[in-house]
Amino acid sequence: MTTPDFTALPALLADAMQRQWERFAEAGGQLPAQLLEALPDVWAGSDYVAERMIHTPAMAHWLAQPGVLDTPLQAASLRREVIEALRSAADEAAQMSALRQLRHRHMVRIIWRDLSGLGDYHSTVADLSLLADTLIDAALEKLYRAACKRDGTPRGPDGAPVRLVVFAMGKLGASELNLSSDIDLVFGYEHEGELAGHRNGLTHHQFFIRLGQQLIRMLDQNTADGFVFRVDMRLRPWGASGALAAGFDAIEAYYEEQGREWERYALIKIRPVAGDLAAGQRMVQRLRPFVYRRYIDFGAFESLREMKVLIEREVRRKGIQADVKLGPGGIREVEFIVQAFQLIRGGQLPALRVPNLLRVLPQLVALELLPADVAGELRDAYIFLRNTEHRLQAVADRQTQRLPENDDGWERLALSLGYADRRACERALAHHRDRVRFHFSQVIADPEEDHHEPEGAEGELMAVWLGKIEGEAAISLLEGLGINEPVPILEKLAEFRDSRPVAGMQRIARERLDRLIPHVLENLGYHQGGPVTCDRLLAFLEAVLRRSAYIALLVENPHALTQLVKLSSASPWIAEQLTRHPVLLDELLDVRSLYTPPQRSALADELRQQLLRVAEDDLEQQMEVLRHFKQAHLLRVAASEVTEAMPLMRVSDYLTWLAEAILHEIVQLAWAPLVARHGRPHREDGEPCDPDFIIVGYGKLGGLELGYDSDLDLVFLHDAEADGMTDGEKPVSNEQFFSRLGQRIIHILTTRTMSGQLYEVDARLRPSGAAGLLVSSIAAFEKYQREQAWTWEHQALVRARVVGGCPTAGARFAAIRHDILAQPRDQAELAQAVCEMREKMIQHLGSGSQGERFSLKHDPGGIVDIEFMVQYGVLRWAAQHGELTRFTDNVRLLETLAVLELMPAQDAGLLREAYLAYRSAAHRLALRNEKSEVDAAEYSELRDGVRTVWEKWFHGAGAPGIAGEHEQQ
Repeated sequence: MTTPDFTALPALLADAMQRQWERFAEAGGQLPAQLLEALPDVWAGSDYVAERMIHTPAMAHWLAQPGVLDTPLQAASLRREVIEALRSAADEAAQMSALRQLRHRHMVRIIWRDLSGLGDYHSTVADLSLLADTLIDAALEKLYRAACKRDGTPRGPDGAPVRLVVFAMGKLGASELNLSSDIDLVFGYEHEGELAGHRNGLTHHQFFIRLGQQLIRMLDQNTADGFVFRVDMRLRPWGASGALAAGFDAIEAYYEEQGREWERYALIKIRPVAGDLAAGQRMVQRLRPFVYRRYIDFGAFESLREMKVLIEREVRRKGIQADVKLGPGGIREVEFIVQAFQLIRGGQLPALRVPNLLRVLPQLVALELLPADVAGELRDAYIFLRNTEHRLQAVADRQTQRLPENDDGWERLALSLGYADRRACERALAHHRDRVRFHFSQVIADPEEDHHEPEGAEGELMAVWLGKIEGEAAISLLEGLGINEPVPILEKLAEFRDSRPVAGMQRIARERLDRLIPHVLENLGYHQGGPVTCDRLLAFLEAVLRRSAYIALLVENPHALTQLVKLSSASPWIAEQLTRHPVLLDELLDVRSLYTPPQRSALADELRQQLLRVAEDDLEQQMEVLRHFKQAHLLRVAASEVTEAMPLMRVSDYLTWLAEAILHEIVQLAWAPLVARHGRPHREDGEPCDPDFIIVGYGKLGGLELGYDSDLDLVFLHDAEADGMTDGEKPVSNEQFFSRLGQRIIHILTTRTMSGQLYEVDARLRPSGAAGLLVSSIAAFEKYQREQAWTWEHQALVRARVVGGCPTAGARFAAIRHDILAQPRDQAELAQAVCEMREKMIQHLGSGSQGERFSLKHDPGGIVDIEFMVQYGVLRWAAQHGELTRFTDNVRLLETLAVLELMPAQDAGLLREAYLAYRSAAHRLALRNEKSEVDAAEYSELRDGVRTVWEKWFHGAGAPGIAGEHEQQ
């Protein structure tokens, strides 16, 4: 037998390996040629492999068989191998021996692949996790069948068998088990009950505790063959004092009522690995609300810091700084960085609810939570540190993360990691640990460590808040900060401090509030705020007292607090939105995106990407995504407007684009489930509709003039065969299909969820109004418009355009709209109808304030006057000038009327100026939560100018003067 060449190894290692080889030969070992080259490196890295091959010489021939070392483990073949080994075992002792021998065999195989370079980190942890899953599940299945045979089968309310679920936590839960790790397990079962017919009345609880005890003994007991896995059950509910197995209801109740912060971190990595896996997944879903909060949970940072401090204290106490897991810049710090983002954002971003760390990192980049280079450095460091951990554990199959304490150990580690010597290995290790430590400090560090105000100033403001400094001293302090009217502010602070909600706060939450208030006061002074702004800020804080993670967010992010104070001071509407939807605080974290909303295409793409992260059948979560998306972008636009970073026309455009992006996605969300259930409707030509459905926006939506609280005037039309049926297994008439589609769209838009309502919807502009069909065919719409529609309905059509749905059907609607608007009309009758409708609106909607107040929209000389003149102009002249049907917004229509010389440029300019001034004022009033009414004197000049133009157009009995002038030309 050829002897391996150990001379390339360091001298001490070479001598040791030579002695191992001699023992292998004495035991009768024969080494296949294909193992010869790799053996020195493998044995040098693992005494365990050498010892197992010496103990079982036949293992060398098994390793050399085709496919054993060449490829990663295959689940099906591994399971067959384990089941066969257990089937041939006569009793429990034989079963335990079989499992241990299987474990040794595959551990040698995995370590050989790892040390020889045939496998990498990913294949190593995948193989180890699959091996653990398979051994646990096979052992449990064997024990469960024996227990059922002995005691009877536990059954649920439906009569189906109830099985134990083994949940893995930690590394196994994340499918990244290391070479010699404990496995953290939790046992649960779905239904309580008693076993029918058992003579002693055995409960499910008792049955599964016994089964759990048997499983632990099968896996954990140290025999002559060693153990399968060391089992740690301390992460179960109630810890070491809790029952070994618990029902799902009891587990859920525990986390709801007693769950501690560190248990949220542990549950990130929970995964059912054995037993009833489907029931296990249901339990995981039930625990999601405890792990991933619906709101942005910046309290996770502080909790992580506290946990890290405890770990570092233990590291110092035990003197284990040279630990690649717990020491500075170690594995645990990478885990903490990733877990912080998972807990903070996972409630809103399902893509982050993944146990495996290396699968989460790319998501953090895609979601722009971590820069790509930072994620890359963390990934590389994590893999390096985990490989180091594996090399340390491969030596003796012992659970350790301690770096070597002597040169021999370092030489062995350096060799197994591919480095020439100890110094090169230490440099690489130091580099990765330094990068991890740096990024950990950037993500997890306390912001006050770097940006701490002088202790005296902050201490004085804290004393003001706590009522320890009062009277003139407190007033002087606040005045010195630049705060206006400090006396009422001090009164409000005292009232808030002594209020029942603040008094009832938990300790940690109250500490966060106490840290925050001095910074609130500083910002209030910087922005020269007074009692009104203070009121708004305290209203916000009162709203989030029970969700102190929002307070933590402001403590952790001083820039976000600055924006909160700034925007609350500028707009009560923004302050109210933030108070009503604190989740919007997330938008304040990045000033660049806050004051620079995305372009139209990017807006639609962002929404599409967010919806793709939600399960297709989860309508509730889809509705939440839509609502949060709208609220977030409303806030961005409002912030841009109040800071004058965005002009009025752009604001209205953006709010309209936002509605269109939402409507486009809602059509898809409503369409797909109906098609899945009923099949597709068909057009007259027999082709399936896809979807041949459109949403027509009227009013402000159609005219690209939406405001912050505008409702949506919508009409739904389809282009399907009039009397056709859908082609699915449960067919319905086309009319019924599209009616359900319209109802579903309105449901998604108007239902009030925890996040509020998307939009109010007014569908009364459809043919025949509220008495008509919710969704009409395009043909029926055209017939109605030609034969039955009133003049005011044609006026409304001037501002109508397709805002969602099928482009082909949309083009057909546009052609019909043009034809209807371009019909020849009698000018006198048209003018009379327009004037009569305007008079009715003034009577019913005007301010009636006897000239002291002016309704910007409804009073004479206001917005509606301008709109009616534009609509009259389109209906009067579109027959001769088809370009008048091109636009739907008043500004461009005024410009078109002027270009065509149908309105004097001076008059068009005046109306445009008035229109923009009125709308700008209405926007400002909306942001101040005030009605669209102003002092009449303030806008008297513009109002008089609008009425003068109105009189020119509609003097006398309603015949427009300007029309007469054009008739003479």
